[in-house]
Amino acid sequence: MNTLPTNNVGPVTKFRKVTTGLQEKVSSITDGWFFDFKQLGVALLILTVMAGVVHAWNPDLMRRSAALYGPTATRVTVDIQTLLASNAGLSEADQVGNTNIFINARLTQDLDRNVWGIEDYWASPMEFFSKERGDCEDFAIAKYYTLLALGVPQERLRLIYVMFSAAPNELQQAHMVLAYYQFPDVEPYILDNLIDDVRLASYRPDLEPIFSFNGDGLWWGTLGNEAGNPLASLSPWRRVVSKAKNQGFMN
Repeated sequence: MNTLPTNNVGPVTKFRKVTTGLQEKVSSITDGWFFDFKQLGVALLILTVMAGVVHAWNPDLMRRSAALYGPTATRVTVDIQTLLASNAGLSEADQVGNTNIFINARLTQDLDRNVWGIEDYWASPMEFFSKERGDCEDFAIAKYYTLLALGVPQERLRLIYVMFSAAPNELQQAHMVLAYYQFPDVEPYILDNLIDDVRLASYRPDLEPIFSFNGDGLWWGTLGNEAGNPLASLSPWRRVVSKAKNQGFMN
């Protein structure tokens, strides 16, 4: 099966290692100054300086945005920022694989009617984090913005609306995944909340692509012709983009 390589350290193990390492570094710099990982702004900025990495994300804005959405969003944001810090400087392939595994493990799948009380709702990342639960669109959107925060170019990422069938001849249902294009105009890899492996689209016969989009374009299928302006054509996406601008995933 053709999959992207990922680091061998699982998301929970990696989180613990990074957290412990960061605490030790901050403690050594501050001579044991009180360290509460929820107060992550200073800690992550210190880590950024030590690593010498320029991030696409804004740690302070992300922290302040999370605070507006409540303590649950703040807890999830701590974990997301740890993921970002630990993956800065890795290859895109590792970032993509690790992001898919981490978000699948950290957040819980649930229906919009259970989370929001309506049949369909596309949550911005912080809205998703505030509930800690969401459906396929929420997972795909959170992965999209997390990878943008890591510096993956937007043109390499598309959200794809697909029809999913668990088995041949079974009734199809609407589903959303994120696609990563390692090179322009080639078959993409698929990030899915249903599985942790990041597989080439041709290895996902259970998915039938309908259209794909990102912040710049809307296309038929995964490699088809452009179909218009996604912000004009997709009102749920327009609302997500508007909210996410102030959530710190991009400077």
